[in-house]
Parts: sequence; C-alpha cells; structure tokens
Amino acid sequence: MTLSTQAGRPVPYSDLGDPLNPARSKLESMERPISLAGACAALTEFWSPRVLARVNDQYVKVARVQGEFPWHTHDAEDELFLVLRGALTIGRAAVDGGPVTLYPGEVFVVPKGLRHNTSAVEETWIALVETVTTLHSGSERTGLTRSLDEQLRSLEMPGPVK
Repeated sequence: MTLSTQAGRPVPYSDLGDPLNPARSKLESMERPISLAGACAALTEFWSPRVLARVNDQYVKVARVQGEFPWHTHDAEDELFLVLRGALTIGRAAVDGGPVTLYPGEVFVVPKGLRHNTSAVEETWIALVETVTTLHSGSERTGLTRSLDEQLRSLEMPGPVK
C-alpha cells in the first residue's frame, strides 16, 4: 500500500493536491490518516526523513535514526523532536543545558540558533515538526544531508504497524 497512488503508481507527496481548493498546499489535504509507526517501518535508510504532512508553514516528518548525526544549527527555525520508539539523545553545549535524552512519547524543542546534534545507540524512530524552510543539516553539508526533494519522495507503506 502507498500513501497515494495514481494509475497504480506511487504519487510523491509533492504531487498531492486538493481539486476542490487548488490554492491549498498539496500536503495540507490528506486523503486518510497516516500511521507514524507505519511510515517509520517503511523507511529503508537511517537519517533520511520523509515529509508526511504540512500544517500551515510546518512539515511533519518521520525518520529512522541510529548512530550520530553531525553538529549543526538552524539559524531561523525551531525543531521539534518526538520519539516513537527507542531513545534519542540531543547534544547541546554545557552552557545550553547539556545533552538531553528522549524516550518514547517524549518531545523536545531545539530553539533556533542552538548548535546541536542527535544520536541514538539503537535504532530509534522519531517524528519531527519543522518549518518548511528548515534545511536538514542547517548550514552544514555531509553525506547524511538530505534535500527537501529527497524528503518529499513517496513512501511505500506497509500494512498496520503497532
């Protein structure tokens, strides 16, 4: 099952529209609920988030993570992390409060301008809420950096996941 299909082919989220209100963002018109766990289960790469929905000027994303993501800063955007499965550590300088570890059901906001990194010892599933202008790794570019086009790719969804 895919999040959306057209003639039996997956349709990228960026191609989804609202025929009754063409001015509405293509990601703002959902056809049915989306399981965050199901979306995470469908991901095949670590540190490669996918956009599931848009709410005003915010994207709702999911990612599978393990290992360490490089230190970076988002100069103009806050970033919300919600752990679905596993444990995520958000690294911060001691002067900024030091590292914080999140467990399933816990949420944390990294304020704009704060240098941080993320890491997970075991495979961890997360949801993120980020302004649509947020670059994946801020001004840093690494082999883990994903473009917005990559994050908007369609996602093959499995059956129900609990």
